[in-house]
Amino acid sequence: MNDSTRPLFTAACAARANAHAPYSDFRVGAAIAAGGKIYRGCNVENAAYPQGLCAEAAAIAAMVGDGVKRIDQVMIVAEGEALPCGGCLQKIAEFAAADTPLTVATPAGEFNRGILRDYLPRPFAL
Repeated sequence: MNDSTRPLFTAACAARANAHAPYSDFRVGAAIAAGGKIYRGCNVENAAYPQGLCAEAAAIAAMVGDGVKRIDQVMIVAEGEALPCGGCLQKIAEFAAADTPLTVATPAGEFNRGILRDYLPRPFAL
């Protein structure tokens, strides 16, 4: 872990601790560096599936709610090899460049680093 990812990892882990996952017990935290700040989000499940919210979407909503529209870096923390879903990758692509760093990590600190293009090579665009 380097100095630029440590604050994101810490924020994503803290968000993950707040996840509402009573049905799956699968907790996810996301942290987005944007506009000089870190925005975080966690997954929020709902009994009326699929009305829940992914951690990435929650972090993006916090960022946009603060008036920021450009993602600089993304960190996602979950157990195992939990990659972002296609919907969340598209949400990230709405506000990020193809070469935006996107890291998926476990709470134990195992990192899979890449860029958005690695995960979503052909995003939908108008």
